[in-house]
Amino acid sequence: MTPPSAPSLAITFLYYRDLKKAETFYAETLGLPLAIDQGWAKIFRLADGAHVGLVDEQRGMNNWQADKCVQLCLRVEDVNAWYDWAKSEALANLSEVFQNDEIGIRAFVFTDPEGYQIEVKTHTRQRA
Repeated sequence: MTPPSAPSLAITFLYYRDLKKAETFYAETLGLPLAIDQGWAKIFRLADGAHVGLVDEQRGMNNWQADKCVQLCLRVEDVNAWYDWAKSEALANLSEVFQNDEIGIRAFVFTDPEGYQIEVKTHTRQRA
């Protein structure tokens, strides 16, 4: 048996010690629109149906962790333009652009204010 309906929205929640600093980074640096403001949780739109939620770890269901095991990935049309922007912003832990021919991507990574890794990538081969 399957669930009664498909989800209408997807949100990945990340937990922060300094919610205001994280909110400023996602809103002002990344330029993401705030879709839902729940006070101690700020939900930003990434793409159609995909969102990231920033949660004050003092109020959320989980606690902030020093070791991050989550990567936020943004697929874009022009990874080189994004990389030029990332360099101009001096984003933390910015990697060089790399290519992975096995999975067909060009990408780079950086970290947000509390250490979550963000990957920006574009596909290098035709998708079926």
